[in-house]
Amino acid sequence: MNDFFPETDYKVPNTSNYLKLTEGSHKFRVLSSAVVGYEYFTTENKPVRSKEPFDDEPTDIKSDSTIKHFWAFVVYNYDAKKIQILELTQKSIMNQMKGYMDNPDWGNPKTYDFTIKRTGSSKNDTEYSVMPSPHKPIDTEIVTKYESMKIDLNALFTGADPFNK
Repeated sequence: MNDFFPETDYKVPNTSNYLKLTEGSHKFRVLSSAVVGYEYFTTENKPVRSKEPFDDEPTDIKSDSTIKHFWAFVVYNYDAKKIQILELTQKSIMNQMKGYMDNPDWGNPKTYDFTIKRTGSSKNDTEYSVMPSPHKPIDTEIVTKYESMKIDLNALFTGADPFNK
């Protein structure tokens, strides 16, 4: 028995407002509708987002960056016990989630949980699988907290903080 931490299931706190898909499983509930668009990273490693595709390749695009289609939406991250934004650019995840949303047995993603499992740690060996959990109501405390936060996902398009009221 390790007695270094006061709790046997201790985890380092997640203080980010964004859910990062690191190796392992990530269970969450979708809380908002998605904003969709296109993004790239500048030479200063800052994201630039647009609701419409970029007409030309931007002059300030980072050399190892490409323009990607993205979805961004608010989720409740069960592991972190926190409301966060999940931004997806991985087509494999998007296609799997959209498949569930298009299926009448699953439908609206706000009515069930998803678990995304990531295996691999580099661009060459990373794979994602998406699994839904059976439909069930979400805890009303989570919904109340989310509604009080007034998160503005459209702020992503101006470079502002969506959590800044």
